[in-house]
Amino acid sequence: MPPIVAVVIAYLLGGIPAAYLAGRLLRGIDLREHGSGNLGTTNVYRVLGARAAIPVFAFDIAKGAAAVLLLPRFTHSPDAGIWALAYGLAAIAGHMRSPYLLWSSGGKGVATALGVFVALVPWATLTALAAWIAVFALSRFVSLASLTSAVVLPTAIAIFDGVRSPVFVLSVIVSLAVIWMHRANIDRLVHGQEHRVGHGRTAA
Repeated sequence: MPPIVAVVIAYLLGGIPAAYLAGRLLRGIDLREHGSGNLGTTNVYRVLGARAAIPVFAFDIAKGAAAVLLLPRFTHSPDAGIWALAYGLAAIAGHMRSPYLLWSSGGKGVATALGVFVALVPWATLTALAAWIAVFALSRFVSLASLTSAVVLPTAIAIFDGVRSPVFVLSVIVSLAVIWMHRANIDRLVHGQEHRVGHGRTAA
């Protein structure tokens, strides 16, 4: 198929709202009206528990990885590597703004981006993941851990692959998008109103 068709497919794949479906199937609720209102793993965990959050997280990772690993097999282009980056970006964009929910805000893109980059640059992604785990373990803030990994990822890619790598450019674009999607969290962190996992809101 033409690569541009695969971009559309990647966007539609990324847009599958696993968190929304989990809320509807397990509790008959719209997760956008509960908890933080975000269709991401953290809110699924907060409202539905770990048994729902784990498969949602796994699915969101898988759709990012599938866009990068599988779609290039069905397209023919001399620039297959560049198109693979486009498929990954499209999947992340679909996750953030799902067409199935009339482009309302979806998740913040962290899990799907993890799937995309672990398929593209596993060592750099594992470095960012290690940073996420360390910050979360110390702070219990999912948002702070995600923001930290968004900064570490392009830094690690620059070290492993260089700043001229197309993957580095993609990582900067995605990291900026993730930071933008966390702008409300940043405001709450600054004012000491962000939720800690297992502790609710805590003072700065």
